[in-house]
Amino acid sequence: MIKSFLITVSFSTLLFASQQIVLVVADDFNSSHAKLECYEGSKVLCKDIDVNLGKNGLGWGIGIKKIPHAADEPLKEEGDKKAPAGIFKLTDAFGYAHKTNTKLPYLYAAKETICVDESSSPFYNQIIQAHGDEKSFEHMRRKDDQYKIGIVVAHNPHAKPQSGSCIFMHIQKAPNSPTVGCTSMKESDLRKIVTWLDKKKNPILIQIPKKYAGEIKKEYPVLKDSKLLK
Repeated sequence: MIKSFLITVSFSTLLFASQQIVLVVADDFNSSHAKLECYEGSKVLCKDIDVNLGKNGLGWGIGIKKIPHAADEPLKEEGDKKAPAGIFKLTDAFGYAHKTNTKLPYLYAAKETICVDESSSPFYNQIIQAHGDEKSFEHMRRKDDQYKIGIVVAHNPHAKPQSGSCIFMHIQKAPNSPTVGCTSMKESDLRKIVTWLDKKKNPILIQIPKKYAGEIKKEYPVLKDSKLLK
């Protein structure tokens, strides 16, 4: 039987305990494309990776720390086709293979595995084994192979209704093809990241519009030399 995964994160984890950072920077809130870098401490392990964001750009999400921002900037909502901006734990990997090379907890995505996006459901924002009475969900084993390998982004960890669900890093549909709220990239780039990530090193995703580069460098001095934050 497939273990159910609740997309949660412990807020007792210190913000600065992360040793692994995936940094994604977009030009602005309306951008559906961005660049990605990977850091272990202050060492750059990957850079200049092209990624796709939501069709409608970015909206502030719910993560491990709220970045101070203007009141009129967009917030992530269910079904808005925006990727979440903010700082989020990367908690689990998933895919179609029974096993994969990763140091994250790994979920095998069977035909019955779904992620529930119905806000009124007690399983909202959870990856579960389908019960048969779910009203709105997405299959984790897609025919287009976009979820052949992926990473769970712990956005909205306490499942606040209508605040967005089922956010992943996954394989892109095509180059420059926006998502409905996730972060996508080439399979070869994603597999390198999945292999690198280690739960013991508290990996996080920092995903922001470039105007907040200064705020991120203050919070994470190890990123002070990032080209994306210049």
